[in-house]
Amino acid sequence: MAKAYERIADDIREQIRAGQLPPGDRLPAETSLADQYGRSVPTIREALRLLRDEGLIEKQHGRGTFVRQARTAVLRTNLRHQWEKDRARQPEEQRAETGATEHDTGLTVNDLVFHAAYHEVKAPKDVAEAFGVPEGTVLVERTYRTRYAAERAPFALVTSYLVRDMVAENPALLDAANEPWPGGTQNQLFTLGIELDRIEERVTARPPTPEEAEELELPHGTALILLRKTSYDTNGRVVELSDIALPGDRTEMTFTTSLERW
Repeated sequence: MAKAYERIADDIREQIRAGQLPPGDRLPAETSLADQYGRSVPTIREALRLLRDEGLIEKQHGRGTFVRQARTAVLRTNLRHQWEKDRARQPEEQRAETGATEHDTGLTVNDLVFHAAYHEVKAPKDVAEAFGVPEGTVLVERTYRTRYAAERAPFALVTSYLVRDMVAENPALLDAANEPWPGGTQNQLFTLGIELDRIEERVTARPPTPEEAEELELPHGTALILLRKTSYDTNGRVVELSDIALPGDRTEMTFTTSLERW
């Protein structure tokens, strides 16, 4: 049998889903809800805690409790990689019109706030093994944060690695001031004569660290989807590696596998 706070949470949840309590609406004070449901304030707090953990409501300091605005959803499909490759050789004007985030969210370039930072780092063991280079090899570590201008949290936490000696032939690839780069990484590699043959993606999940939960504004209990993307050129060489942390409350991943006919 459901407990009192669970039944109260069920009722408020249904009001939210039915649109009777739309996003941005302020919920009555805890004492008013206690009177409404004929229960104690601690019971009401338990119900609200449950709804907060589900990401349906949020408490704003000094203002009250509000129905949480649904954040822009991200649909990430493996077909995006061919889409990126197809545009890697397009004229810059065409490449600048849109990017992978716009592709995944339906937003436009003008809707987005983008930030990139580059650092030279020594390859840790796991990354060095992935690239097939000695541990300590100098890498260009690139971190990316892209968010919808109407929201505060980025869509993902992205860290991308390139082997410095592999890309140093084009100095523009060492300078974050050239970001956002029209055509993304595939076009960057194309400037070096590198064509991608395949991309492997390994997906795992775990609870976020406190820092990750804060930056991504994750509801309590929401998992991180971790994606390690490894890009291979036509010679079978690893040319780029990315670690991507995706918030589980706004990310849908779809994989399409084409099968050969008999």
